[in-house]
Amino acid sequence: MSYRKLGRTGGQRKAMLRGLVTALLANGKVVTTETRAKEVQSIAEKIISSAIREADNFESKQVTFSKAKVNSKGKFVTINKKSKNGRDYAVRERETKTELRRVDKPSRLAVRRRAIAYVYPVKDSEGNNLKVVNKLFDEIAPKYKERKGGYTRITKLGARRGDAAPMAILELA
Repeated sequence: MSYRKLGRTGGQRKAMLRGLVTALLANGKVVTTETRAKEVQSIAEKIISSAIREADNFESKQVTFSKAKVNSKGKFVTINKKSKNGRDYAVRERETKTELRRVDKPSRLAVRRRAIAYVYPVKDSEGNNLKVVNKLFDEIAPKYKERKGGYTRITKLGARRGDAAPMAILELA
C-alpha cells in the first residue's frame, strides 16, 4: 500500500500509518512530518471515499429480540422455577421487543469491516471506547457526500526544532 519507506521496517511503518489514520479520523487533524502526512493522506482518502460510496447502502428492518427485565433499581427480575427432578432454581424474566433498526447491506458491511480491520480502537479521556468507524460512516461520509475527492488538506508548518524535519498539519477539509 505504501511506496515510501519512511525509515522503518514494514510492520513498524504499517503500525505508524494505521495510528496516524486513526488519529486523523478520530480527531479531525494530526501534526506530523510532511512525508508521513502525504502517505496518510492517500490512505485516509481511500477509506473515506469507500465509506462515501456505501453511505446510503442500508435498509430499515423490524427486528425482534429478547431482553432480560430490569426493575426500578436496575436489578434483573428473577422468577423461581422447578426442574424435572423437583429442585428450585432462579431464572431471569425476559421480555421480547420489536424495534425498527438500520441494517447494513452486504457491500456496506464489507467496507465497514475493512475499515474496522484497519483502524485501531480508541479511548477518550474518561476511558470510554470511541467508535471511530461509526463516526466515519455517520458524520464524515455524509459531510463529504457531494465532493469527488480532496477530503483532506495538508498545511506546511516549517522545520521541527531538533532535527529540522519539515512538519505539516493533516486535517479533514
